[in-house]
Amino acid sequence: MYKKQYLITILIATAFVLSCKKDSSPSCLTCSSPQTPNFEVCEENDGNASVNGENTGTSYSVYLSGLESTGTSCGN
Repeated sequence: MYKKQYLITILIATAFVLSCKKDSSPSCLTCSSPQTPNFEVCEENDGNASVNGENTGTSYSVYLSGLESTGTSCGN
């Protein structure tokens, strides 16, 4: 009886921990500037920015700051 109750508790705890896993999909913004057509900038799981699916190898915050300093506007 106690083994069954222990097993059920372990299974519920495991399911709870696994359900709290961080979402692996990137967060994205659509950006535009007078010089370019609209494009998508995403923050990847490694913290880098990707543009239209291509990892830039540059930190998302640094990349976004650089875009904004050149007059590019980004939003949802």
